[in-house]
Amino acid sequence: MNNQQEEIELLRDVNATLIPHGEEFLLSKGEKITITHKLGGNFTVMTLNGMYRIAAKDSDALGKANANIDSNTSHENTEPATEENVRENLKSVFDPEIPVNVVDLGLIYKVVIEKIADRGRIAFIDLTLTAPGCGMGPVIAEDVKGKVLELPGIDDAEVEIVWDPPWNQDMMSEEGKMELGLI
Repeated sequence: MNNQQEEIELLRDVNATLIPHGEEFLLSKGEKITITHKLGGNFTVMTLNGMYRIAAKDSDALGKANANIDSNTSHENTEPATEENVRENLKSVFDPEIPVNVVDLGLIYKVVIEKIADRGRIAFIDLTLTAPGCGMGPVIAEDVKGKVLELPGIDDAEVEIVWDPPWNQDMMSEEGKMELGLI
């Protein structure tokens, strides 16, 4: 993980998501930003107007190589993904405010893969958030769906944000707690 803060100037206009509200804003070419962390290919940045998330696909606006290149786009002769493969791949999805992946944060409640006659193999994911008012929920859910769809033998994914049971720190893995200095 890269925790070094880096101040740069944007090379082009870029859409960014305001954290934690989830609203889209345009950050302008030449604006000075500070990259606070890069996790899962996405960037969390600070500006004079607040904290934003810039998606991996827009890394060129930061002068960075695209960290979201899928090096294994061919899934021929590959076994279909299992529920464990899904959980493992979701370790590359991060809450932009917390430098711990959604699995180790304990935000993934359910992963079920079902074969449905007219739709193929569908992954159903129950995801929660650390706080009900977090506007980043749809952004994180979309990241989860994208990571699931990268896997072989997954034809679609449905991600539902759930609130029962309410999330608490006890749901975090030991790795997540260690990363945050809680143990």
